[in-house]
Amino acid sequence: MRIRFWGTRGSLPVAPRGEDVRQKIKQGLLQANGRQFDSEAAIERFIDAELDFPIRHSYGGNTACVEIIDGKNYTVCDMGSGLRCLGQQVMQDHGPDKPQVYNFFMSHVHWDHIMGFPFFPPAYIPGNTIHIHGAHELVVLEEAFHRQHSDPCFPVQWDQLRATINFVHLEPDHWHEIDGFRVKAKLQPHHGDSYGYRFEKNGKAVVYSTDGEHKLQSETETEAMIEFYRGADLVIFDAMYSLSDMITIRQDWGHSSNVVGVDLCMRARVKHYCMFHHEPAYSDETIHTVLRETKRYEEIVRENDALQVSSAYDGLVLQV
Repeated sequence: MRIRFWGTRGSLPVAPRGEDVRQKIKQGLLQANGRQFDSEAAIERFIDAELDFPIRHSYGGNTACVEIIDGKNYTVCDMGSGLRCLGQQVMQDHGPDKPQVYNFFMSHVHWDHIMGFPFFPPAYIPGNTIHIHGAHELVVLEEAFHRQHSDPCFPVQWDQLRATINFVHLEPDHWHEIDGFRVKAKLQPHHGDSYGYRFEKNGKAVVYSTDGEHKLQSETETEAMIEFYRGADLVIFDAMYSLSDMITIRQDWGHSSNVVGVDLCMRARVKHYCMFHHEPAYSDETIHTVLRETKRYEEIVRENDALQVSSAYDGLVLQV
């Protein structure tokens, strides 16, 4: 399986400010320290080898949208603003004349997780088939999408969409066979409820676990999540806040911290822990600092095999 991140922010999309770009350019020039480059290739080598990630790149600003690639149809978790970028890529790859099948898995229907759908071109093209899977009651899913495509939210009404769109209820804590994947949904603590999804195929397991506030206070709840993550090759985890933010100003806001993710994944013997759903107020440098601190925390508490720790960014592709 390959995992492509089209959107990795939480709550709302963010765009880089001109001052942010200016600071990156200034820091890059300072590190170049007056050296001369004889080719574009030499510039590229300098950027890749000597500039830290927050200077040479960005974690991005689109909200949650993650594609799982292993088959001819599209498998996508959530429809945040990153879905617009996926839709553009689909149109580039297939154009309007090659119908596709899309399986979406919705963690929940807060606006940052559905706002990309009105800007998803395949929804407007006859012949495409879109299955919207969720563990909430169907009326909850349908109402959220229908309201989004109505006045005063959006000028294009739901009945103007030309794709075939189906809403599919998934019973939580049961395995479902969907397009070659074994899929299980798991309830997570979040306002209005949120569901994580475990995808298994060909001996590999990926868990998409966003928008859950895991405090490790209830051993029953903690053990249930550990079992859900058990032995996964990759866990995409809502590490929206640093630990200090989590336990002070943002407690009970429905999201988890970087440290809690390490604790859960270590106990579940997960191979790769990927932090996701970044706080929109965090700069690239802040997110990168949280990543460095998380890696150090993993080293300190490690008892068995090392847990690979990374931080998702828009455009990242992981091989599982």
